[in-house]
Amino acid sequence: MINHIWFGLISIGIVTAMLTGNMGPVSQAVLESVEEGAMILIRLIGPMSLWLGVMRLAEESNFVELLAKLIQPVTKRLFPEVPADHPALGAMMLSFSANLLGLGNSATPLGIKAMQELQKLNPKPEEASNSMCTFLVINTSSITLLPATVISLRVAAESSAPMEIIGTTIFATTCSTIAGLVADRVLRKIWV
Repeated sequence: MINHIWFGLISIGIVTAMLTGNMGPVSQAVLESVEEGAMILIRLIGPMSLWLGVMRLAEESNFVELLAKLIQPVTKRLFPEVPADHPALGAMMLSFSANLLGLGNSATPLGIKAMQELQKLNPKPEEASNSMCTFLVINTSSITLLPATVISLRVAAESSAPMEIIGTTIFATTCSTIAGLVADRVLRKIWV
């Protein structure tokens, strides 16, 4: 569906440019945007590689298991159906850690792995379990302490103060996570 919407918007833009005689400026803007996008991606490779390496080290050094044990009282309340020693908790901790560091795309494969582990515990495979729904809410709203990707984008755009967004990011993501968890609990009671 979204592909159709994008195709429609692009088509309307091209037709409008042709009818108004602005094909030259539109073509120029497209080429400049593509070049700028490629440069931003190249500048993001370094920071993303660094944080992915840090996450890999945390996984290999058993730091994730230690973290899972430290926050076990919280995870026990949020995910009562998940046993304390299940691999799903480790996968969820990795995903949460990537989100805490604001790594966005890096959290996606970790979240998929966590969902696969949670699916193994799911008594009704054709439906999402309560733990899967709660994990999805936390993973998508996610408290972010250090928005590394956004900071990298701001550095690439030559911002004079790229880290000034940290406080507002922490506040906004904390509010979104609390709102998501409240909605998760309320809707769970309504849908039962």
